[in-house]
Amino acid sequence: MGEYFWLEPKNAFENFQEPDIGLIALAFLQGSFAYGGWNFLNYVTEELVDPYKNLPRAIFISIPLVTFVYVFANVAYVTAMSPQELLASNAVAVTFGEKLLGVMAWIMPISVALSTFGGVNGSLFTSSRLFFAGAREGHLPSVLAMIHVKRCTPIPALLFTCISTLLMLVTSDMYTLINYVGFINYLFYGVTVAGQIVLRWKKPDIPRPIKINLLFPIIYLLFWAFLLVFSLWSEPVVCGIGLAIMLTGVPVYFLGVYWQHKPKCFSDFIELLTLVSQKMCVVVYPEAERGGWLEPGRSRLQ
Repeated sequence: MGEYFWLEPKNAFENFQEPDIGLIALAFLQGSFAYGGWNFLNYVTEELVDPYKNLPRAIFISIPLVTFVYVFANVAYVTAMSPQELLASNAVAVTFGEKLLGVMAWIMPISVALSTFGGVNGSLFTSSRLFFAGAREGHLPSVLAMIHVKRCTPIPALLFTCISTLLMLVTSDMYTLINYVGFINYLFYGVTVAGQIVLRWKKPDIPRPIKINLLFPIIYLLFWAFLLVFSLWSEPVVCGIGLAIMLTGVPVYFLGVYWQHKPKCFSDFIELLTLVSQKMCVVVYPEAERGGWLEPGRSRLQ
């Protein structure tokens, strides 16, 4: 409508609160949460057709597209609302719709709901494969590596993901939850990227169907270090609780994996629990898994 008061440099860059490096890091952490979808497709690589070609292609197309849409959506919000209005709003898109769309403002909450549903659907589809893969490696109960006899979906892993998600919802503060998840996600992202650099140095001759220049992971690690260090400094309690949640996996590892000589009663209980879970979910262990690893892109039942 020709009004861009809050986009003018003298207004856009005016400090309405004291700058703080820790808060800037938290802003990056919370803002980057919206762009975190690039990582989820990696979890279902073996279910992709021609993953060595389609995985990089999907990431290269999706990241610029999502960035373009999100940045211009935020430009629209800042054009229509002051920073104080943005911070005071519990649902920025809804407030934006009420200010500009009039009787059609109902479109915004419906659009947000549809977007949220799509995000949850994609997250459930991909995140459950983490538990599925962990169980296949022997790090989790074997029932999590089982699939439905007809639909071939990892139902136990999906149910386990659902329970884990419900436990996270004990906190009602959305920003605290984002800080929990964001901090732990980026901690693992950084360790994974660092592992790629170490492998490139220690094992330079192993096959690498997907390979990029080392400059990109190095830049990412620098950004990662800034993000985590200053987030931890700004919100030590929240980040500390996130670390504590992550460390709950340590006793599970020692109990289920490291402890080799378990008593018979413990093994019998696990077998009974597995059998009951199989009957309730109608799942079996994939036949193909007995013969070893499958090539990426092939069906588990082939």
